[in-house]
Amino acid sequence: MVVKSQIKFIKNLQQKKYRTQNSLFVVEGIKIVRELLDSSLKVYKVYVTDSKVLGREADFVELISEGELKKMSGLSTPNKVLGVFHIPAPEPMDFSDWVIALDDVRDPGNMGTIIRLCDWFGVKSLICSSNSVDCYNPKVLQATMGSISRVNIVYGDLQGIISNSGVPVYGAFMDGAVVYKEEFPNKGVLVMGNEANGVSEAMEALVGKKISIPQFGPKTAESLNVATATAILLNEVRRG
Repeated sequence: MVVKSQIKFIKNLQQKKYRTQNSLFVVEGIKIVRELLDSSLKVYKVYVTDSKVLGREADFVELISEGELKKMSGLSTPNKVLGVFHIPAPEPMDFSDWVIALDDVRDPGNMGTIIRLCDWFGVKSLICSSNSVDCYNPKVLQATMGSISRVNIVYGDLQGIISNSGVPVYGAFMDGAVVYKEEFPNKGVLVMGNEANGVSEAMEALVGKKISIPQFGPKTAESLNVATATAILLNEVRRG
């Protein structure tokens, strides 16, 4: 039986301040927990309602009731497994390949999808402004589908990091050059802006080349979703 203090501790990790204080994060679901267990991430504890669900036994696995899982979970319908993992220390930025920079991206779904896109397109590092959504937010983690373990994510001063990168800086803008006509170098930074306001003025000053995705349909859609735009732009970057 899980004691109340343990349930409260796990439940609190749904909030950023407690994740930061304890350097721990929570993921839920059989698939993502299995994937993170097979990654380089360090496990803290895994709670299961069925001892056979993970297909493995270990000291860090604890059998609990469905009622206890529901009290811990951030989901309306918990999915048999809840894992707690240590937040890894970010690695030094490597600008020998392409890097994505997120300028105040706030939506968890967008953040999680962009992390997954980085994994898919082989982008090893992601820089996020301090106002961007926390990558260990439970909704972000669900959207990453396990890719969180394969992308180095750094939060900090975007301007300072990028101004010292020594590589070309591209930015996504509505009035930029058509991306399909660009010839991209083998390394650089691609800046993606806030969902409502785009790239900030401070970051715009560092962008050496503005690029855009042309609109082929009637001018009814105001803009593309930032995660969708990232997918299209990364595809073009990698085609080069």
